[in-house]
Amino acid sequence: MIEELFADEVVTKAVVRDVELPGGAGTMALITLDNGFDHTKPNTFGPRGLTALGEALDAIERRTDLAAVGVIGKPFIFAVGADLKGAALIRTREQALEIGRLGHAVFGRLGALKVPSFAFVNGAAMGGGLEVALHCTYRTISSGVPAVALPECFLGLVPGWGGTQLLPRLVGPAAAVKLIVENPLSQNRMIKGRHAFELGVADAMFEPADFLEESLRWAAKVVKGEITVERADHTGDDWDKAINDARFLADMKLRGAAPAPYRALDLIARARTGVDFEAEDEALADLLMGEELRAGLYAFDLVQRRAKKPAGAPDKALARKVTKVGIVGAGLMASQMALLFARRLEVPVVLTDLDQARLDKGVGYVHAEVDKLLAKKRVSADQANRLKSLVTGSLTKDAFADADFVIEAVFEDMAVKKKVFAEVEEHVSAECVLATNTSSLSVSQMGADLRHPERLVGFHFFNPVAVMPLLEIVRGDRTDDATLATAFAVGKTLKKSSVLVKDAPAFVVNRLLTRFMGEVIAAVDEGTPLEVAEHALDDLGLPMTPFALLQLVGPAVGHHVSETLHAAFPGRFGVSENMAKLVASGKPGVYKPDFSLDPEAVALFAGGDRPSTAEQVRRRVLEALAEEIRIMLDEGVVAAPQDIDLCMILGAGWPFHLGGITPYLDRAGFSKPRFLEPGVASVPA
Repeated sequence: MIEELFADEVVTKAVVRDVELPGGAGTMALITLDNGFDHTKPNTFGPRGLTALGEALDAIERRTDLAAVGVIGKPFIFAVGADLKGAALIRTREQALEIGRLGHAVFGRLGALKVPSFAFVNGAAMGGGLEVALHCTYRTISSGVPAVALPECFLGLVPGWGGTQLLPRLVGPAAAVKLIVENPLSQNRMIKGRHAFELGVADAMFEPADFLEESLRWAAKVVKGEITVERADHTGDDWDKAINDARFLADMKLRGAAPAPYRALDLIARARTGVDFEAEDEALADLLMGEELRAGLYAFDLVQRRAKKPAGAPDKALARKVTKVGIVGAGLMASQMALLFARRLEVPVVLTDLDQARLDKGVGYVHAEVDKLLAKKRVSADQANRLKSLVTGSLTKDAFADADFVIEAVFEDMAVKKKVFAEVEEHVSAECVLATNTSSLSVSQMGADLRHPERLVGFHFFNPVAVMPLLEIVRGDRTDDATLATAFAVGKTLKKSSVLVKDAPAFVVNRLLTRFMGEVIAAVDEGTPLEVAEHALDDLGLPMTPFALLQLVGPAVGHHVSETLHAAFPGRFGVSENMAKLVASGKPGVYKPDFSLDPEAVALFAGGDRPSTAEQVRRRVLEALAEEIRIMLDEGVVAAPQDIDLCMILGAGWPFHLGGITPYLDRAGFSKPRFLEPGVASVPA
């Protein structure tokens, strides 16, 4: 029985009560979806939840006194889709087909009732939750709904309970491919209730304060015939263009590496001539048995669960309160940090620098960004004024005297950073936490000469600071638990996902990316055409190619990190003389602004006489990554392979369908022995 696989299912119940519609329109059976928890545990659907909804509909169908049926969610949540923990345990294609067919059978009844059905979308509606609403005859939505989405392609699935068939016929192919394919491939972007209404997902929109009351009033008018909902006929739309444009985007993002978006587009195309739920069932079953989906579910679990309970983090009760933050430096990275600290911690933040013009530029950047937030209505005028008042500058470090947390964002040079901390220590209290944003240098060495080295911790942001969710928190040899606990507490308040990392050269993300880049560059140095090496790993569907990543980071930064790692591990990390030439040339990379290759930059890498094929480059890189990860785990750089994967997903943007990196290396045969047990990020045996 499929229910046995979902033994831990949190059942979303379908609670039915009668509601008299205004104006004498009759009785509505209102179904409230509620799993018994508050909004922190959203409604989801497993077999028992679907059965519960089906049983509620059984009772409703036996009645002859109803004018309408309504569906609403518990406060703040409509429903957010399938029970993914159970989905990860599906072992056979027959089981996968069973769950797909069950969802279609139950949800489909909402559109086949003898009376009209209304979905009152009062909160987040994602995946199967949105599909419940799509099966209803009519939909209203609250303007306060924070998230509407069909995120399945992000994980490696397709909307499998009606979404690919019903949505394009409701809103048209262009809007449908945006919600089903484009948004999931754009870092799983969500839309808000107002936008969903504008797209035509809902027929009416009301404010949150009186949402149900207004929805019932609207439904009554529909039942009485006082309101007629007109729906556009989208059969004449340019379906081919919408689907081809989305295929182009999928190719750009994934290079064919993951099947789900392409299956979704095929299904959307079928919807042009009619609804084909059987095709959805077949696609869902195929993908549920695919390795990409299992890796996606594994990655989702890492981000949703492991990231919230970092392995090795000390007791949060040890964390010290932070009432003021100091930042050494006023460059772009420092200014981004200042804005983030001010917004999330809501405490004074002071930047220091040696130059008034640079200091003014840094504070000015923060104020300008606050003005942008105000223009976008993401903060109020009062909030904007407060944020600006919180961020100030000083030419002297005595401004840190009452700071509880001081972080440096200066040039990546050990001598410079040691000098900075020596100066800071002269002005701060003994309890003040000192943090370094270093991307590769030793935290222990940096603090060796401090009077209180126990209060120094690595606090490595990724660029852009506001966007990238990862924080590598680095424990030096003498970092104490109170300092570490404070770092984790601050990271949580900043809404970052923190991973505890040992004080090892370049930590996790930069170490692996540098090894990755180093092997590609070495192949080019040896004579492999740059274009061949650049695209040798396209089948992974990475967010960008190696030399595009180098251009984003900057050749000088990339070269500097390679030198740091070469000094630590000369046998595995090389230093490219041709990269040094590129840095000396002053060119930003091998690409021009129009993304065409710069012949002069490419020529700097010419001269080798031992070219490799694309497959040889691919194998070389993956073998190197498998070797480096094994060494890192043996060294205890992180607690487990899951932390490696979490870092690569959140810090490097590696796609969910890879599961980070270790599941891919396992299934491709590059890790011997496997990093993960069979059934973890793979189909259970």
